[in-house]
Amino acid sequence: MITGKNYIGNTLSAKGQKTYKTFNPQLNIENDSLFVEATTEEIAKAVLLAKNAYKEFSKISGIRKAVFLNAIADEILVLDEELIKVYCSETGLPEGRARGERGRTVGQLRTFAKLIEEGSWVEATIDTAQLDRQPMARPDVRKMMIPLGPVVVFGASNFALAYSTAGGDTAAALASGCPVIVKSHPMHAGTGELVASAISKAAIKTGMPNGVFSNLNSSGIEVGTKLVSHPDVKAVGFTGSIRGGRALYDLAAQRDEPIPVFAEMGSINPVIILPNALQNRGEALAKTYASSITLGTGQFCTNPGLILGIKGEELSSFITNLSKDILEIHPTSMLHPNILGAFEQNKSTVLSQDKINVTAAYSDEVQSNYAKQVVATVDGSTFLENTKLHQEVFGPFSMVVQCDNSDELEEIISRLEGQLTGTVIGDNGEVSKYSNIVSALQDRVGRVIYNGVPTGVEVCPSMVHGGPYPASTDSRFTAVGVNSIKRWVRPFSYQDWPNDLLPNELKNENPLEILRQVNGELTTNKI
Repeated sequence: MITGKNYIGNTLSAKGQKTYKTFNPQLNIENDSLFVEATTEEIAKAVLLAKNAYKEFSKISGIRKAVFLNAIADEILVLDEELIKVYCSETGLPEGRARGERGRTVGQLRTFAKLIEEGSWVEATIDTAQLDRQPMARPDVRKMMIPLGPVVVFGASNFALAYSTAGGDTAAALASGCPVIVKSHPMHAGTGELVASAISKAAIKTGMPNGVFSNLNSSGIEVGTKLVSHPDVKAVGFTGSIRGGRALYDLAAQRDEPIPVFAEMGSINPVIILPNALQNRGEALAKTYASSITLGTGQFCTNPGLILGIKGEELSSFITNLSKDILEIHPTSMLHPNILGAFEQNKSTVLSQDKINVTAAYSDEVQSNYAKQVVATVDGSTFLENTKLHQEVFGPFSMVVQCDNSDELEEIISRLEGQLTGTVIGDNGEVSKYSNIVSALQDRVGRVIYNGVPTGVEVCPSMVHGGPYPASTDSRFTAVGVNSIKRWVRPFSYQDWPNDLLPNELKNENPLEILRQVNGELTTNKI
């Protein structure tokens, strides 16, 4: 049941006067539920509870935290059709997408539960004392990862479940031992509250400390600004626009105690189609990329917004086929009128630049909040000269850049901003002839795809979802997969500490039987 209130720890609260509603983009009307924005007092209470909860939660065993994460997954499934219905009403996305994203959310929670139940993720490292070492004795030094403290997670606009209230950031932070305060996204506050209720129930059922989780409503930027500025908040997770992520990053850096902001932001995900592939598979590739560009109305951070090739008949034919195929796909709803407005504005900015040729623009009448897909093309020299063409147009839009030769293609790749993904399409043996281009691409992206599409992010340990700025604020970390837990921890050493006072991960007996590095060797043995 949706109450419209804030979850301050395990208590519902609605002390504020500022209210708002979510919006159904398919029906083009407001939804019924009224949400109350969190007050300064409620924000302070949530942070205080998180600070106090951290003292206990950071020391809870991985096994108990795993029970908590699995209980969250169970409670989300108990929400059943109510969650699906509210998700669809707030996003305009189809039921199949809702069920798939719920499955991904549950899967992420259970994957992190497995990780912390096993326990080796803490990277326990032990160098035992060598008292007779010359010229100086070596002390006993033992290291492991420990949680940072209370984490603020901003719900994402384009993934109401998998990147929001109980999404990857929250799951990873809770797994690490950090309490989480979610700043719910105003576009799907109802979905957020339902999931928050599941987390709260799971926390109570599994005996977690009050304040391990809170969910705060916010219609604008005020709540988020106050949270990031609060001195007891120790890290931030964000998925969204470059403008929003950069603002939070700057705010966190200006604090008396600066804190890390792990923001996943804009990306145009360049796709390089090499000549032989264009010649042999151009028609099929056009169909594939028409579908990828319009998938989810182009509202994926990995949407292929830039396609690059070398001038010639094959590239011209590809552009013709892509333009034809994309117009055969019926437009679909964007997440919110504001997102549609931003799409139209950014699209107009790009198309108003000199020497841009629009090769496909859907022109039939569509329902309110439906986005009309566009394909444009430009020559390589113009693209290099005009950095406005390098910016993301979030939605069903892609630009094909026609390069004079491979040198110009390499230069374009080298001068792009950081990206989440880069894709290389080539036939057998062809890619090796363009090794300089592949190397240039590697320097600009977090993940390189071969003969595929960038849309779709597999949740697995090998996945990197991040990249050089502005794809993310720290390219050393991923926002997807179990390794994303490393964002919420820091290395900590104990020197000459009594064995009985050490955490179980570092004790001689290795009571958790985890894999540790002892004197340079990986082992599960006792010392």
